[in-house]
Amino acid sequence: MPSRPLRLGSPRPRLRMVGLALTLVLLAFVVRLLQVQAVDAGAYAARAEENRYVVHTLAAERGGITDRNGVALAISEDAYDITADPTMFTAKQLKIDDGPEQAAALLAPILGQDQADIVRKLRPANKNSRYTRLATRQTPQVWKQIKDLKSALAKKAETGSGTVNVLAGVFADPSSQRVYPNGDLAAGILGWVNADGQGGGGIEQELNKQLSGKDGKIRYAQSGGREVPTAGSTETPAVPGSDVELTIDRDIQWAAQHAITEQVKKSKADRGYVIVQDTRTGQILAMADSPGFDPNDLSKADAEAMGNAAVQDAFEPGSTAKVMSMAAVLEENAATPLTHVVVPNRLHRGDRLFSDDVDHGTWYLTLNGVLAKSSNIGTILATGQLGKTQPEANKVLYSYLRRFGIGSYTGLGFPGETPGILAPYQKWSTSQQYTIPFGQGFSLNAVQAASVYSTIANGGVRIQPTLVRGTKGPDGRFTPAPKPKETRVISQKTARSLAQMLESVVDDEQGTGNKARIPGYNVAGKTGTANRVDPATGRYRGYTSSFAGFAPADNPRITVYCAIQNATAGSYFGGQICGPIYKQVMEFALKTLQVPPTGARAADLPVDYKP
Repeated sequence: MPSRPLRLGSPRPRLRMVGLALTLVLLAFVVRLLQVQAVDAGAYAARAEENRYVVHTLAAERGGITDRNGVALAISEDAYDITADPTMFTAKQLKIDDGPEQAAALLAPILGQDQADIVRKLRPANKNSRYTRLATRQTPQVWKQIKDLKSALAKKAETGSGTVNVLAGVFADPSSQRVYPNGDLAAGILGWVNADGQGGGGIEQELNKQLSGKDGKIRYAQSGGREVPTAGSTETPAVPGSDVELTIDRDIQWAAQHAITEQVKKSKADRGYVIVQDTRTGQILAMADSPGFDPNDLSKADAEAMGNAAVQDAFEPGSTAKVMSMAAVLEENAATPLTHVVVPNRLHRGDRLFSDDVDHGTWYLTLNGVLAKSSNIGTILATGQLGKTQPEANKVLYSYLRRFGIGSYTGLGFPGETPGILAPYQKWSTSQQYTIPFGQGFSLNAVQAASVYSTIANGGVRIQPTLVRGTKGPDGRFTPAPKPKETRVISQKTARSLAQMLESVVDDEQGTGNKARIPGYNVAGKTGTANRVDPATGRYRGYTSSFAGFAPADNPRITVYCAIQNATAGSYFGGQICGPIYKQVMEFALKTLQVPPTGARAADLPVDYKP
């Protein structure tokens, strides 16, 4: 029989089944795509952005600080803050359990930190935290070392050798490191910058806002710890801080700091300070204190020396304050420089018996001689003429002390500054009524003391002391500091008489300030040796030794004030240990500023008289 042809089954059912299966699969994809791209698009996009993009702060460059001549005192150099994304160190992300430990082992020797501290930062309590700072203000060399190591690990990981790039989550934020090129020079003025990049003292703290500028931000895509250049980025640029120009002269500051440091060591004193001020403008040319510190290495700094003692220490001035008493007496026409004053060996007032620093018979002095020989008794007698009664005299003297700025802030706005202590005259104790005229029973700071003498040198007009000449913004425009306040304290005639009287302190053989003489210049000055209140006990212990004055006396340009606290070796008299510092610093300042020698002869007022 002939064979029957083989008949194949109809393919249509199978095609329909395959088509149906493919349709279901495609439908599933469509549904999923709709869910991802439409229904849950925002959530997925946000999650993708969170995992892909990182945001870093762009630190603003901190403004520099210079002296009056543009010499750099504080600058900023390139540095990096080493940061990390803790979510990139999880076991899920790295596929290993000890990612933080491995990373810490590599980073610890480079950063000079303990491994355990780094591990804690890479495993924060907040599991969602995406930012931690491992180290601040590291040098470019440190970041390069980390970056090279990170790149080497990334290359090994790409070869599939089993190496894990445990540093993929380590990054660097551009920052800056504060550097003080002159070491400890003017450290008390400048202050320092703390670990957070904020001013921690001095001008760095006072003008932190102007110096800091405004940080920016950058946002970019990253993969495997590296930036994806094709994904684009957004950036808000940082705004640099302003530069600050101070009134101080670096060379004069160095001379003052060197002189006071040597004398504090020689006298084995607790501390000392020197102020140099331009008498015509009130600008501070130097503000030096000792002991000091190096703001480049705060780890070695003594905490007690990290402030600015010249404005933060309140102390009783002693005889340098007698010039204010004499100013009141002359201005009130209670006496003249030639008025005769009989000074006994002892003077009983209130509940005390007063004496002078040296035991003597009866002195027959002019008022000029009272100041030249620094007589406490003579000063008490002279200020007693300021009123018909002692309370009236107290009120008048108090008003002059206030006019000279005692008991008020200097106007510098310096962190930690003290206004000193001056009780209202109604509250003066029985003894204060007679000790305040010669500089005991109230307190001031070194800048206030210098300002008193600058006021006299400036013809009786007090100019508020200043330490900042101006600022220069990112646009290069210089903005001068506001003009300081000026106040007339005494008349020009009285100021001139006081200047001549202060010459006698230095030039007359009976004066107490002979060691401050400067060849070729007429010098006006005053010595001071005060009982010192021990800040630890609140009781009198030791002495505050001081010298204040200006030169040239006939055409004043510069004021210098020096004080040393609690000298324990050698002399403690102000004329002996501060007079030479005054001379050394004043001579240097006169030469630096090219002030010509005095042309006029000294006033040569009489110190005593024959009864």
